[in-house]
Amino acid sequence: MLEITNLSKTFFPGTVNERKALRDINLRLNDGEFVTVIGSNGAGKSTVLNMVGGKMRPDAGSVRIAGKDVTKLADHARAKYIGRVFQDPMAGTAPSMSIEENMSLALGRGTFRGLASGVTKNKREQFVEELKSLELGLENRLKAKVGLLSGGQRQALSLLMATFSGPKILLLDEHTAALDPQRAALVARLTEEIVQRHQLTTLMVTHNMEQALRLGSRLIMMHDGQIILDLDSEQKAKMTVPDLLHEFEKIKGAQLDDRTMLQ
Repeated sequence: MLEITNLSKTFFPGTVNERKALRDINLRLNDGEFVTVIGSNGAGKSTVLNMVGGKMRPDAGSVRIAGKDVTKLADHARAKYIGRVFQDPMAGTAPSMSIEENMSLALGRGTFRGLASGVTKNKREQFVEELKSLELGLENRLKAKVGLLSGGQRQALSLLMATFSGPKILLLDEHTAALDPQRAALVARLTEEIVQRHQLTTLMVTHNMEQALRLGSRLIMMHDGQIILDLDSEQKAKMTVPDLLHEFEKIKGAQLDDRTMLQ
C-alpha cells in the first residue's frame, strides 16, 4: 500500500547548517498495517511523514501509494489518497466554521466541489451517525463553532474527518502530544478503534514509547535519518520501554533515556 524507496533529504545543503534529515530510507507498509514510529528529536520521523504527505519533496528516492508514484505530486494532489492529523489541535479544522461545515469540507477532500450546498440533509444525517461513534456528544452540536471545542474534542473530530474521504494512508503526527493525559488517552483509544474499523494503513509518529508499544501492529525506531530498528507485532508484544532503550544503546552505542525520547 505504501512503499518508500531510497528516500533521502538534506536541509541547507552546502552550508554550515547542512543536515541530512533522511539517509536512503526504505519502508513498506502492507494494506491495513498500523506502524508506530519513534526516535529522538531530529531523527527524521516528521520528515518521513512530510515526504509521504507531499509537504516536502525528497532529494532522491520515491514514494508510491497503492502502486501509484506520488513523489512529484503536491500535497493537494495527494489529498484523495491521504488523511492526516497534526500535533496542534488547531491545525486540522477551521475554528470559525461549524462542526458540520468542517465535516462537509472533509467529505469533499480531493474532489471537485462545485457550487452545491455544503451541508445537505443526507450529509447531516451521516455526520450525526459518525459523531456518535466518538461518544462525546458532538452529534448534538453540529452548529457549534469548532473553535469552542476543547483540544481533545478537536483532535477527535480531526481524526474522524481524516477518514471521511476513504484515504489509502492515514498519517498521525504526534497527534496526542499537545493534550493532557486524560484527553490523550481518549484520542489514542479512538485512534485504535477508527483504524481497526476502517482497516486503515497507518503511519503514526509519537514520542510516547509506551503508546508506540501498545498501539499498532509494527514499530520502527529512527535515528539520524535512518531506520535502526523494525519490530513486527510478535516482537513488539514482547518489548518494554526499557527494552527499547537498551536496543537503541546496543545499536548506536549511545546513552539514551526515556526523557530524551519523550521530549
